[in-house]
Amino acid sequence: MNKRLFILLVILMSLSLIGIIFVQGYWFKQSVEDKEEQFSTMVVDVLSKVTDKIEARERKDYSDRYLVDIDSIGKLEGGSLTNLSFIRRDLNSEEIRLYGHGILEERYSIAPSFFDNGVTNDSTIIKNFTSTRTTAVLKENFGLDGANYQLSMPQRSEKIGGLSSIEKAHFEDVFNELAKKEPIHKRVSKQEIELRLNQELANRGVDIEFEYGIYSGYLPTKVKTKKFKFSDQTKYKAPIFKDSEGNSEFILMLSFPKEKRFLVQSILKMGLLSILFTLIILASYAGAIYQLIRQKQISEIKSDFINNMTHEFKTPIATINLAIEAIRNPKTINNHEKVNRYLDMIKDENKRMHAQVENVLRISKLEKNQLDIRKEHVDVHDIIQDAMAHVELIVADRGGYIKTHLNAERTNVLANEMHFTNVIVNILDNAVKYSTDAPKIDVFTETVKNNIILKVKDQGAGMSSAVLKKVFEKFYREHTGNIHNVKGHGLGLAYVKKIIDDHQGDVYAESEKGKGSTFYIKLPLI
Repeated sequence: MNKRLFILLVILMSLSLIGIIFVQGYWFKQSVEDKEEQFSTMVVDVLSKVTDKIEARERKDYSDRYLVDIDSIGKLEGGSLTNLSFIRRDLNSEEIRLYGHGILEERYSIAPSFFDNGVTNDSTIIKNFTSTRTTAVLKENFGLDGANYQLSMPQRSEKIGGLSSIEKAHFEDVFNELAKKEPIHKRVSKQEIELRLNQELANRGVDIEFEYGIYSGYLPTKVKTKKFKFSDQTKYKAPIFKDSEGNSEFILMLSFPKEKRFLVQSILKMGLLSILFTLIILASYAGAIYQLIRQKQISEIKSDFINNMTHEFKTPIATINLAIEAIRNPKTINNHEKVNRYLDMIKDENKRMHAQVENVLRISKLEKNQLDIRKEHVDVHDIIQDAMAHVELIVADRGGYIKTHLNAERTNVLANEMHFTNVIVNILDNAVKYSTDAPKIDVFTETVKNNIILKVKDQGAGMSSAVLKKVFEKFYREHTGNIHNVKGHGLGLAYVKKIIDDHQGDVYAESEKGKGSTFYIKLPLI
């Protein structure tokens, strides 16, 4: 993938993700604000309903006392009756229906003693109205001796009121003046306020703890909960016991200690789902970026692998071609010694190319679990000696050495002899290849609890910390530009890692640039 296109994709994806997170955060904030506004509107409505009901209850109490006094101490001054009636005859059923409606008006004179501390010396004239409805059914039968009438007459009476609008206004004015004389705790109880608040909140499906208090200006009254605290910042308040002009000296205040928690809990499910989906998007984004970077690295590694393979095969192919041309030379073809030497060269180079192909196929089979790894009891020290035999001549030719320090007391492990030998050979081969001077290699073993530790230490070029993190990755090789002074495909240590993992062991390395490397292999003992 083109580098600019890759960077552009990352930037666009990052901007999109930031935008999604910002929108989610804004939505959550807006949802909380909307819930707060809805909650505030609901509480204001609840307070209005509660105060209205308390005031209506108080007026009803006084009104009931007033009507009782009408019956007990009121003096009937006069009255009148208005009666309306009409008759309807049904020809089909031979019934005659009589309908009557009478309204009785009674006028009472009420002395000022009704009020404990009356505000007037004049008596009050109150009118009381009673409605009476009558329905009569007359059945008409005609016989030889004349007409015979049967009468059925149901009657219903009800009181329809006793105050005119003017009288009602006068009563409320007198009532308001009298009510102001009463202490607030006698006009309304805490139980009534709590009951009405709970009812109104329950009607709206709200279950939340609250505190309340009635204040006169900045002074508290007896009607308040113990935990209620007065504050100028109290949002929810409403006047209670208003006069005819709508003014009141008392204010009912309401607070909710757990309001924030309640509002957050009301959108908690949606909020959690939003956070969950945002986290999924973040994880997907991180995974996508990781895969893009990984694919880019793999692409670079494969390019390096192809370049390395080209260099690996270029030399043996060129050698084989030169050997063939030399054999075809008439001066050489009759020289059996030279022909045999050239044929050996061709055979060796062919074997070398075959080994490289086998390396690639072997690591591929190992990844697909197609490699047959049968394990048996083997001695680690014997395997080390066998592996050293493969590289001793090369080390000696370069003027170096391999020393062993085999101090492990127990050495038997369950392993595949061939593959485990290849593991040690690969590590030793790397130590030889990456030694710029004469290879100096030390091999150690020791027993730690139920494990044997194999340590291969060299004094070669070493590795940087960045290279050390990736040294066991497939196809990975340290970048050296176009210089291929060390042959390989980046498969040897990947193969080592796979084999050791299959043996339930661990392999890791320590290294410092210019000071050599140390490879550790830990395997469980039998």
